Amino acid sequence: MFENLTPRTALPSLNALRAFEAMGRTGSATRAAAELNVTHSAISRQVKALESALGVRLFEGPKHQLRLTVRGEALRAGLGSGFDTLTEAVRAARDAAEVHLAIHQSLAVKWLIPRLGAFERDCPGIVLHLTDLAPTATRQRGADLMVRYLDGSALNDAGVERLAENRIGLVCTPALAAVDLSTAPRLVARTRMGGWAEWSRLTGQAEPRGPTRILTHLHFVLDAASAGLGAAVLPWIIVAEDIAAGRLVAPFGFAADGGALAAIRSGGETGRAVRTVIRWLGEQAQATARTAA
Repeated sequence: MFENLTPRTALPSLNALRAFEAMGRTGSATRAAAELNVTHSAISRQVKALESALGVRLFEGPKHQLRLTVRGEALRAGLGSGFDTLTEAVRAARDAAEVHLAIHQSLAVKWLIPRLGAFERDCPGIVLHLTDLAPTATRQRGADLMVRYLDGSALNDAGVERLAENRIGLVCTPALAAVDLSTAPRLVARTRMGGWAEWSRLTGQAEPRGPTRILTHLHFVLDAASAGLGAAVLPWIIVAEDIAAGRLVAPFGFAADGGALAAIRSGGETGRAVRTVIRWLGEQAQATARTAA
């Protein structure tokens, strides 16, 4: 039953194969040593051990001008594609496990978290870890991906993926909209202090003259607006469900502010899982954006 599982069919040392492939590809034991972060002598020992195990010469020529033999070249070519396949398989296995996503609190609470059930259904095998992204940050240690609003000037930066156009509007309860909005309290997020001025510039509408109430985050402002405590200028993507449910109205509609909801890759090669998450986020953001008034 086990005749084929004998030592004579066993593969040589993986380290030896790796050392030989690097030396054959780079043409130098020194360059191979630098690539694999080992010593020159370690590469030489591994290659000699491989030649001994296989019973063939893999290199020929003078010591400082070694070249691959015919068998050596055939082995190097096969190992090159084999190691590429192994690398991709390991990356895919690692990518399938988890993605660390840093996101603004308001986007997480009001937009992403309610959709996590859909994410688990649509992206099986990927575990999404959420962490809080600081208000002005576009990088976070340990995060594979960041999600936040970006203005137009930042959307062309390296690693930025536009998810959906950003639209802002004045929102309030239907009861507040039925009275004179010109004297309504203005709800303001500390993380977006210029929201009212931007809305006024885009729409030509005057800001309400009521008192200003400053809260910490956009989702606090949204909850306060839903409670009837004043009017707020908020992005469509986090108020869409409240408007659809009738808790809020937008008397003046929504205007594009030139920015976008964006995903920012952390840098380096983007794995399969991160690409899958970006694609899914874009689909969700576009679906929300299509319902904008």
